[in-house]
Amino acid sequence: MIKRYFSLLLIVLISLRVSAQVWVVPAENEAKKSPFAFDDQSRKAGGDIYMTSCKSCHGEPGKNNSLPLVPPPPDMASAKMQGNSDGALQFKITTGRGPMPSFKNTISGTDVWKVISFVRSFNDKYVQEVATNAGPGAAVQNVKISITWLKEQSQVQATLTAPSKDKVIMPVAGAEVKLFAKRYFGNLLIDEPRNTDASGKAIFNFPKDLPGDSTGLVQLVVVPSSEAYGETKADTTLAAGVPTYLPPLNEKRAMWNVVQKAPIWLLLSYTLAVLGAWGFIIYVMLQIRAIYKAGSRKEND
Repeated sequence: MIKRYFSLLLIVLISLRVSAQVWVVPAENEAKKSPFAFDDQSRKAGGDIYMTSCKSCHGEPGKNNSLPLVPPPPDMASAKMQGNSDGALQFKITTGRGPMPSFKNTISGTDVWKVISFVRSFNDKYVQEVATNAGPGAAVQNVKISITWLKEQSQVQATLTAPSKDKVIMPVAGAEVKLFAKRYFGNLLIDEPRNTDASGKAIFNFPKDLPGDSTGLVQLVVVPSSEAYGETKADTTLAAGVPTYLPPLNEKRAMWNVVQKAPIWLLLSYTLAVLGAWGFIIYVMLQIRAIYKAGSRKEND
């Protein structure tokens, strides 16, 4: 009876572990397709992004040299990875799960499809299906984005416009856009994603304590959330941050600095070591000289 109980418990635990590793993708995302056809240019661009953002965990495609994580990151060329639909790959790269980070705010929608283009280049049997309708905004071309700093309200306004079929500049309404501030190690998402109103404008609340450079300048980037707008984005530098002086890494004394700015203790230690080495050499030479003289006196005697 006890053996049967433990056997049943073991089966349940194994089932839970297996089910926990199954990554369920919503049906609408599973069926999603790229808004553009994959070609050599998109594969090359996707490969560059992969090498920068994905290779460290997944390894080189076809080499099975991923990091030893649990569960292990699948090889891009493996049947397990290639068995995903394009939409499933797009969903997983964007949302992330467990040790797999979300690239929603670090890789644009268009660049995600370029990564998938690169991944599919390792599948000889792959035949792409391009989306016939990329959703809201799919017909919008040549979108322009302008960024305005509303200082009194401490807000940033992004305005999207595009030419109509009659080449009349019209506002782009209902487009979800994101605002980022460029940092040393990536982009910092500012406020929540916003949808443009009927006049093509989206307003973002800007934090009053965000550090800028020594004069308060911050480099801002506005990007549409949907890849249907292509690689449209706008960046500008505004005096919206808190003036912050960031000293250069070589300003203070440090181990990696030039000799003039090396730590005092290191300079003293090095000097004493050199003097000690030369002192030892001179001492040995004097001893050899003394031995030589002593030998010469014995011969004379």
